[in-house]
Amino acid sequence: MQIMSALFIEHFDMRQAAGGAARIDLGGVHFSTAAPGPFPVTITPHMLVLVRCPASHTGLAALEVRFMRGDEQVARNVQPLSVEPGKFGYNLVQAELTFDEPSTIEAHCRVDQGDVLIVPLTMNPPAEDSEPPAPSSEPATGGWTGTPAQQDG
Repeated sequence: MQIMSALFIEHFDMRQAAGGAARIDLGGVHFSTAAPGPFPVTITPHMLVLVRCPASHTGLAALEVRFMRGDEQVARNVQPLSVEPGKFGYNLVQAELTFDEPSTIEAHCRVDQGDVLIVPLTMNPPAEDSEPPAPSSEPATGGWTGTPAQQDG
């Protein structure tokens, strides 16, 4: 299996397109956010990982995401992937991340022992004139039920 994309999101929605093809509408894609208050802050961002399963693959694998601050692992998420061979699937990944100051944590994503895709998330200082940012501990919308990879033909 291969990772096609990994993005931090606020919400997503699945819909059916003409001919039965599925569509994923992503909202609030981001790679940085303002701290919700004074440091230290803890957030639980949502990351959507889209995978492709070749027709010759068994359809079973493990998705590992290691959240790194420099050389230090600050969180880790491992989940099973089950995608019908020849199709696409997605998993939603969450981790509780604490920032003591403005900085960047990188999500190192891989399937089994494959290539690593790195996705940064930068925490900026609190915004002085705005509402708290969207990354929260609430589940992203869009039909995700916590089950292994959802599939799309």
